[in-house]
Amino acid sequence: MKKLVYSCPFVPAEWIAAHGLSPSRILPGPADVSAFAGASAGVCPYAAAFLHALSRDDEAEAAVLTTVCDQMRRGFEQAQRTDRRPVFLLNVPSTWQTVTAQKIYMSEVERLGRFLIRLGGKKPSADELASVMREYDARRSGLREARGCVAPRRFSEAIAQFHREGMVDPGLREDAYTPHGIPVALIGSPLMSHHFPIFDLIESGGGAVVLDATESGERTMPPPFDRRSLAADPFMTLVDAYFGQIPDAFRRPNNQLYQWLKRESAERGARGVILRYYTWCDKWHAELQRMKEWSEAPVLGISTGADKALDGHAISRIESFLEMLK
Repeated sequence: MKKLVYSCPFVPAEWIAAHGLSPSRILPGPADVSAFAGASAGVCPYAAAFLHALSRDDEAEAAVLTTVCDQMRRGFEQAQRTDRRPVFLLNVPSTWQTVTAQKIYMSEVERLGRFLIRLGGKKPSADELASVMREYDARRSGLREARGCVAPRRFSEAIAQFHREGMVDPGLREDAYTPHGIPVALIGSPLMSHHFPIFDLIESGGGAVVLDATESGERTMPPPFDRRSLAADPFMTLVDAYFGQIPDAFRRPNNQLYQWLKRESAERGARGVILRYYTWCDKWHAELQRMKEWSEAPVLGISTGADKALDGHAISRIESFLEMLK
């Protein structure tokens, strides 16, 4: 089965799988940002790392990028110039609460389908799409049930594994984990594959991530599909779940993000919020002040690069933050 890699949560994996290809939302490792458009100034480490990972992935037949992030849009242009494989740019409107915006996204998903067919895929019937959606929904449900039963790092790594492989470790819920530490929410940019030690660093400082609201965490999993809608119109159900119900900072307006964070943080008793973003990530950096004004709990902003989960200065700031929450 041909592998198609992508990085954005607004790319519906079920649509790719229903066409007979293998969707893989990868988390890149470290990379030299100078490889991105030949320069390093102002380049997002994550975007550069994704292009680096794509260039070295011999199994990937093609890639899908989106317009959600300006840096990744630039990455699409770079990949077109330097990579031999087909690359698709999915237009995801930032304005999302109108019928017109939904129709644009719907037409883009249909256009993605035609791209998948050109790669060798087959257009799925409504029943075939619904069947794939039920399979993914059941796996995500099992994944969500493991939350709180396993250590925060393992839970977030399991989410990354699901995005990458479409499968969930069947032994995940067999762990015996006792929650401890000051509960905090972690939000912001997606983690890279070597950044998961951030959970250990927070734990060693006396905290515990009870809500992974990063772009690689549970916030970007679509909610469970409505069964009646799925039976009646699986394509529109897919469009609504991905375009209408995933909260993110790029949305205009993005109040949905704050409503989701408030609800989930209260449910899990989060006493603080750590907003982690990459240097040059304007999207999340712009939210820091607003989040401080909005949140009833203290908010700590941390800017990081691509090489480490956190540098010494950031670790010291997190330790001081957790000490303040005691």
